[in-house]
Amino acid sequence: MFEKYLNNRFLILYLIPFIIGSLTVLTFQPFNMTYLNFLILPIFFYLAVYINKKSKSTFRKKPHKTNLFIFGTLFGFGFYLSGISWITNSLTFDENFKVLIPLAIILIPLFLSLFMGFTILIVGPFLNYNISSIFFFSAALAFSDFLRAKLFSGFPWNLWAYSLSWITELLQTLNLLGLFAFNLIVITIFTLPIILFHQLPIIKKVSILFSTVILVVCLYIYGNYEINKNENYLNTLNKKINTKIVSPNFDLKYDLNINQIEKKLNKLIRYSEPNSNKKTLFIWPEGVFSGYSYNEILIFKNLIKKNFNKNHYIILGINKLDEQSGLFYNSLLLVDNELSILQQYNKQKLVPFGEFLPFENLFNKIGLKKITEGHGSFTRGNDKKNIIIDQLNILPLICYEVIFTSIIQQANKDTNLIVNISEDAWFGSTIGPDQHYSKSIFRAIENGTFFLRSANKGISAIIDNKGVQIKSLNRNEAGNIEFNVPLINSEKNKNDLIFFVLLTTYLFIFRFYKNKKYEK
Repeated sequence: MFEKYLNNRFLILYLIPFIIGSLTVLTFQPFNMTYLNFLILPIFFYLAVYINKKSKSTFRKKPHKTNLFIFGTLFGFGFYLSGISWITNSLTFDENFKVLIPLAIILIPLFLSLFMGFTILIVGPFLNYNISSIFFFSAALAFSDFLRAKLFSGFPWNLWAYSLSWITELLQTLNLLGLFAFNLIVITIFTLPIILFHQLPIIKKVSILFSTVILVVCLYIYGNYEINKNENYLNTLNKKINTKIVSPNFDLKYDLNINQIEKKLNKLIRYSEPNSNKKTLFIWPEGVFSGYSYNEILIFKNLIKKNFNKNHYIILGINKLDEQSGLFYNSLLLVDNELSILQQYNKQKLVPFGEFLPFENLFNKIGLKKITEGHGSFTRGNDKKNIIIDQLNILPLICYEVIFTSIIQQANKDTNLIVNISEDAWFGSTIGPDQHYSKSIFRAIENGTFFLRSANKGISAIIDNKGVQIKSLNRNEAGNIEFNVPLINSEKNKNDLIFFVLLTTYLFIFRFYKNKKYEK
């Protein structure tokens, strides 16, 4: 019945992979249709095997492996075109960049899709309709995600595991396994329904799928137990800090004069609601002083001193000039009530074209600059130190640094708080802020500490050490959230050793059981 469709080269190599790749966006926040992955990955696997078998007959093209590359690339193109479509919104803030929107919406997803294309090109010829191939396929996809997270400064956005961000009970092994090992297991579980297409006895199919369901249920029960146990544990902790996360809901504008900055600052103060009787850590989002440097806002020192006292610390994001080197940084500052800098962190993971221009001199000649206004390209911070003051040992993350588990792995072992400040107005009304926020849940669990997020035009939240949202402010909601945050020393998996052990195990299984074929 479906033979004529399966033999249609355009349909199988181009249209279907693009469609199923595009559907993956529905599995992530804010849609959370995770169950679709139990269809998407088995179909992806099935067609990869089918195309390899038919490349020398039905899908004639030399070299024959080209079919696999096209198939994988089109799946990846659909995956990224739908999943990171928000990236084009950031280009609308500068007239010089608007001309690049058509190119950006095509070229960026196309470049990222090459990871998937080369993955299927390499592993496709070795796949078959057998159980060992599921392990090989899962290992290949997981390793592709790992490379994407590491190469060319890294872009680990929307790993398959992130589709589980709304089910915190299933995420509790993250702290033990690490992100990439967890991602590998998740891919395997999503792919397992493909055994329905294997020529196995029905009893074996049912037993394998039933065992998988039992595994997932056990993980859920374990996670639920850990979360409930944690509630009692938090009640026993005495080491806490009163915290106010502020979200001002400012529009993203760079053509501001000093009077407009003062108005924004007064709004921030009003939303902060400082209480002189409470020792409080205030967290303001990135981007509130758009285009201004630290030295330029020092004129408001008295305004800050008038409203805050010595019991108050403020974390804020701003451009910071290193007077010795003349370099500018995108910085997170911890300041006192006189705007004196107590601690400084310089952003390590800069956004290409957003915060720096690759080949800057060349692009400047044709009239292009970085998207963010200010003082030319930012310089990458090379210090990995935490912000330490009094009883606080804070791991700072600026904006999209939250997507990098590597920063969590490099954190001070005594980290007892993660603070993420972000300017999410770049995303506009797209799905970007929801996807961005979902990564925070993973970072909190991985580090085993509370996660505090202040995001302008995004989701601001207090997340506990098990990834449970305690309080939040929704997108475009102005105000503050206050909480007496327990300070918990980090408990994290510091490397990717478990991932490589699992990867090796998967390859071992494939190597020794690959000849057990069940042909269609």
